Amino acid sequence: MSRKDSECDMREQATFAGGCFWCMEEVFSRVAGVTHVVPGYTGGHTRQPTYETVLRGDTGHAEAVQLSYRPRQVSYDRLLEVFWRNIDPTTARRQFCDVGDQYRPAIFYHDETQYRQAIASKAALQRNKPFAGDIVVEITPLDIFYPAEDYHQGFYHKNPVHFQRYRNGSGRDRRLRELWQGGG
Repeated sequence: MSRKDSECDMREQATFAGGCFWCMEEVFSRVAGVTHVVPGYTGGHTRQPTYETVLRGDTGHAEAVQLSYRPRQVSYDRLLEVFWRNIDPTTARRQFCDVGDQYRPAIFYHDETQYRQAIASKAALQRNKPFAGDIVVEITPLDIFYPAEDYHQGFYHKNPVHFQRYRNGSGRDRRLRELWQGGG
């Protein structure tokens, strides 16, 4: 592989929590330049968390997705835009029908550049938001990301009927329309 080919194939990572990781995995999987999306857990204090322990709400972890992406194809700023448009940034300890700290929205930055971009993106959204309420999304350094169990990986693709039933029942799409089309 030539140096040029190697540079074109360079990948970076980004990590976001936006409630149900099945929904966030589906959204980010559709973004051109994103090569891999892994649902998992981060932001807590328990080592080797499982879905069951995170669901109880005492691990400190949030359901999250970790992306691998090609920065020549998609920028981190673009990933931030996708993130904002797929969460309710006005709710701190829940997202849509899912309630608890494990569903909190958060940006887990990997380096100082991502931190600066996330802070700037949040500030710009706060100034120009089409909805009422403060933006309460935390921006925090990534510590350890734990991939979720195999049955959660690609859930939207492996279980489309169950996934769509969950998504429809969650109120997610209705609330996102309210927020981003000026009614929230």
